[in-house]
Amino acid sequence: MTTTSGVLAEELRKTYSGTTALDGFSLAVEAGTVHGLLGPNGAGKTTAVRILTTLLRFDSGRAEVAGADVTKDPATVRERIALTGQSAAVDGLLSGRQNLVLFGRLLHLPARDARRCADELLERFGLAEAADRSAQTYSGGMMRRLDLAASLIRRPAVLFLDEPTTGLDPRSRNQMWQAVRDLVADGTTVLLTTQ
Repeated sequence: MTTTSGVLAEELRKTYSGTTALDGFSLAVEAGTVHGLLGPNGAGKTTAVRILTTLLRFDSGRAEVAGADVTKDPATVRERIALTGQSAAVDGLLSGRQNLVLFGRLLHLPARDARRCADELLERFGLAEAADRSAQTYSGGMMRRLDLAASLIRRPAVLFLDEPTTGLDPRSRNQMWQAVRDLVADGTTVLLTTQ
């Protein structure tokens, strides 16, 4: 399967102990666009994201993300994507800057590049003034923006956002949606789940 789609799923099926989570799920997301998966709890949104991000095997069907087959080439898929889950993946004891530098170093960026990238992302997401504060002092909206910034250290071709605005107040929600619009304007494909 060859495509220029950001995300392509064909007839995905997944069962858990006899319970069907996905039954013929198909999706085509054009590169450089934003696409939402909407549905109530238990509809299979997170299962679909976990499959497309190589975190979960599926029973049948086909999937391709950022030009790589999810089953045949999961390492390439993982190199080309980022995932921001429902819970923050940052360390509350570290400052915002320290968190981003740590993520950069874990992704094998040289120390200087990790610091430069952290500073750029802190500025981009309106966190520069709080950069040296412990992340545990951040508001919910600030924590979500820091988590999103951490996902962008590698500049992924495809970004998966699982329930990106859960628990956010209206102002923080608007800031998150603006960040998503900015990413798409820069050419990132965004697939998000929401209720």
